[in-house]
Amino acid sequence: MKQTLIDPAVVRTVMDKYDLTDLNKGSIRQIGGIVKALEKETGEEFVHFEMGVPGLPPSPIGVEAEKKALDAGVPAIYPEMAGIPELKTESSRFLKAFVDVDVSPECCIPTVGSMQGAFAAFTICSQLDSKKDTILFIDPGFSVQKLQAEVIGVKKEHFDVYSYRAEKLGPKLESYLQKGNIAAILYSNPNNPTWMCLHESELKTIGELATKYDTLVIEDLAYMAMDFRKDLSKPFQPPFQPSVGKYTDNFVILMSASKIFSYAGQRIAVMAISDKVFSRPYEGLQTRYGIAKFGSVMIQRILYCLSSGTAHTPQYALAAMLKAANDGDLNFVEEVREYGRRTNRLKDIFLRNGFHIVYDHDLEEPLSDGFFFTVGYKDVEGGELLRLLLHYGVSAIVLSTTGSKQQGLRICSSTVKPHHFDMLEERLRLFDENYGKIKL
Repeated sequence: MKQTLIDPAVVRTVMDKYDLTDLNKGSIRQIGGIVKALEKETGEEFVHFEMGVPGLPPSPIGVEAEKKALDAGVPAIYPEMAGIPELKTESSRFLKAFVDVDVSPECCIPTVGSMQGAFAAFTICSQLDSKKDTILFIDPGFSVQKLQAEVIGVKKEHFDVYSYRAEKLGPKLESYLQKGNIAAILYSNPNNPTWMCLHESELKTIGELATKYDTLVIEDLAYMAMDFRKDLSKPFQPPFQPSVGKYTDNFVILMSASKIFSYAGQRIAVMAISDKVFSRPYEGLQTRYGIAKFGSVMIQRILYCLSSGTAHTPQYALAAMLKAANDGDLNFVEEVREYGRRTNRLKDIFLRNGFHIVYDHDLEEPLSDGFFFTVGYKDVEGGELLRLLLHYGVSAIVLSTTGSKQQGLRICSSTVKPHHFDMLEERLRLFDENYGKIKL
């Protein structure tokens, strides 16, 4: 029987070097560091599933627009804090075209990626009302967003939505909201890491409860329109990307260029604040800043202090990409559909070799194939499963790091290359064949 691809002694040594004996406690960057060290030490290429980075070329429309801005001397000029007019206008149009939500251009603000947008939103939401000092995370979710709350000093609550879909979601949410301390609710849709997509009925429940308890909803649409079970690619035509913005005025939507336009390196995104929230005065803000309105504080105090605006030329790039999508000249959904094709092949390989899909349904409907999916193996605990797979040159992140209560791993299809499919097949076959027969 063939032994593992990677010598167990090498795996132990590298994990000890990173002072990480329990992979349930490992961040994405720590796991990535361990894998790179193993590759360097052994010369073996890993199949990388741990990093959720774009794996497609950036949109040429954005690149050309940014080049023109560079040639025009735009880098010499500080950007307007609220964003360039073109980006604000096209962001507003994009929300109407693909989400069917009305947000005025004034209320669309560029941020240094959605990471900054979330950080800024957590900050201001925790300052609106002294009684509301907690962010409620609908998990599983992007683990760094909880770290952001910790950095700011905002309290956290969270629950795994796996067991609270459909009619169970309302009572679960209300059990937190009725305490009176929830400043904001955060979720991603489609979901990172599971790729679950909240249904319209569930978003309606979230929106109605947000209105009832005067709580803001921060909706992270990093993977907008990537539910490939339906065609969400036609601007100003249904079906649209589902959004809580249809059911409440208490929302902040985060839209990023990183995945939908493969423009991650320029760290450009848009925070769209509902018109009602943007212009609403809050006593807590007036007391702290001498300015009461949400939008004014967001721009003139919080974003000003964080980065004094968003890099100038990427704003022109994003404005051009959004305009092309709005005008029907760029089908960004078709561009990223490649992730779904990769995931479909990867799922088949995992299933053939003894694995199962952990989060496999949206209510009664099978999950879409997209950027992420989740796998488990028999009854193996998530951290232990990752440790074992490292011996076979396969990396991922543990679901527990995302707030999930399920055992398994998050798999990202973005950086998979054609030669990785056969490589993965052979490695998982060997893993499945050896499991229980050799001790690692």
